[in-house]
Amino acid sequence: MTAICISCNQDIPENYCTRCGEPAKLKRIDRHYIQHEVEHVLHLEKGIFYTVKELLIRPGQTIHNFISSDRSRLVKPVVFLVVTSLIYTLINHFFHIEEGYFNFDQTKTAAINPINEWIQSHYGYANIILGVFLALWLKLFFRKYDYNFFELLILLCFLQGMGMLIFAVFAAIEGLTHIHLLQYSGMLFVLYFSWAVGQFYDKHKYMNYLKAFGVYIFGIITFTACIFIIGLTIYIITKH
Repeated sequence: MTAICISCNQDIPENYCTRCGEPAKLKRIDRHYIQHEVEHVLHLEKGIFYTVKELLIRPGQTIHNFISSDRSRLVKPVVFLVVTSLIYTLINHFFHIEEGYFNFDQTKTAAINPINEWIQSHYGYANIILGVFLALWLKLFFRKYDYNFFELLILLCFLQGMGMLIFAVFAAIEGLTHIHLLQYSGMLFVLYFSWAVGQFYDKHKYMNYLKAFGVYIFGIITFTACIFIIGLTIYIITKH
């Protein structure tokens, strides 16, 4: 008896639909299914550890190659950012570290506190939003280079993902030693970001590294200002 594809209603003569690729019979969800799905999401067959290694050794060149020529060897950039953000969040909550690497509400003001709490719980999304600000500053500072806005977002997903891993390592050490180190991880990431971006555009031009440093500083300033404006606006509206 010929099976009917549930997606496109075509006859399936063998194991898979010849039109859309749907299997004739779904496999039962078991341990092997879950293992395969996790490996697929993390692209372990492509090498998440390979991705981290390449981004540590030659980040600019690695991301340039991903954008321009070879997109098969690295973990997908958005997935990489979300997974690394989750790793940092889990370590942060496991060790009960109160001060995250984003913390806008030092004074516990009512206007900013809800947004600050959302950011503390959704680092993946917050990083993507921050990436938009950084991409805009990259377009301004490096406008003579032929990279579009979305290609710059790919660059930033990889770099911010590495940043989350740096923060995760420092958070774990802080949790084990009870020595406040998370602030130093931020300094280290700024240096890494400047080095990686400078290498991405042209590693032989030293001015690119200084411009990359400026991009990160202006990106953080504008992102923070936007958070305060949004928080203050919501506070004013809800109070009336």
